[in-house]
Amino acid sequence: MIELIQSMTTSTLIYSTPIIIAALGGLFSERSGVVNIGLEGLMAIGAFTAAATIVFIEPYTGWAPWMSLLFGIMAGILLSTLHAYLSINLGADQIISGTVINIFAGGITIYIAYAIFGQERTDTFTRGFIKMDVPFLRDIPFIGDAFFSGIYLTVYIALFLVLVSWYLLYKTSFGLRLTATGEYPQAVDSVGISVYKMRYIGVLTSGGLAGLAGGIMVLTQNTQYTVLAIHGTGFIALAALIFGKWRPFGILAASLFFGFSQILSLYSTSLSKELGIAWIGSLPKEVYWALPYILTVIALVVFSGKAVGPKAVGEPYDQGKR
Repeated sequence: MIELIQSMTTSTLIYSTPIIIAALGGLFSERSGVVNIGLEGLMAIGAFTAAATIVFIEPYTGWAPWMSLLFGIMAGILLSTLHAYLSINLGADQIISGTVINIFAGGITIYIAYAIFGQERTDTFTRGFIKMDVPFLRDIPFIGDAFFSGIYLTVYIALFLVLVSWYLLYKTSFGLRLTATGEYPQAVDSVGISVYKMRYIGVLTSGGLAGLAGGIMVLTQNTQYTVLAIHGTGFIALAALIFGKWRPFGILAASLFFGFSQILSLYSTSLSKELGIAWIGSLPKEVYWALPYILTVIALVVFSGKAVGPKAVGEPYDQGKR
């Protein structure tokens, strides 16, 4: 049973990683006052760019996964510029703008894949991220096997980003300005801080993190990009953002919860044997595949009314409003 718990813990961390990073991206955007439901599309463009890049460069360098992630980040930033321009400069409805991003990303990635690879997916790659053991720490009883053995380095990147996000938002003047922009943009403008600039920073940071999340997802959980590679993870990240009440550590806890729900299908048979509960293993796999999305809906229904986001989120900035 201990080995099963250790294995499930490791898998939960791995599957939670893209959710954590994408949700942090949503956090920066919404803290600035811009709703970004385009996380799914931004993850898709990041995943496609990373997968396409690694196909071409993996024969030439051992740094291919990291370089591919960098291109994925840049692709996410580039596409998020469209959302920023529509939402901030033109004052377009932010929900519609984010929906446009999701639809556009799904179409453009398949179109480019067909143009480059002659099929509606990228070619397969062989040198994605490799699971590793952390020297010395892996020898710690129980914790070593669960947190430091057979795990991707990207897991620690996600945890590090949680700490960085917390520090930026709560301990720096930048974080205070960003938060104030999403709460009282007119007050921020009155002291000479550009609301447009702060919101652009929030949205572009969101795009970069979502692109990173998509790249990590495809380079750790797949061997090529397809239109189903992200399969709703961006929307789960949005749920984690709300469930976590727009706080970095709340997002971490919510993402781990949703990540755990994703790996249950992999361990249903083992859990059934260990717990002696036959029906756990006898349920159709489709029930477990649907579970993350069912829990997402339940979490939104239960917590969306209790979780209060930034006051000005979703509202185009009006300089004349006081």
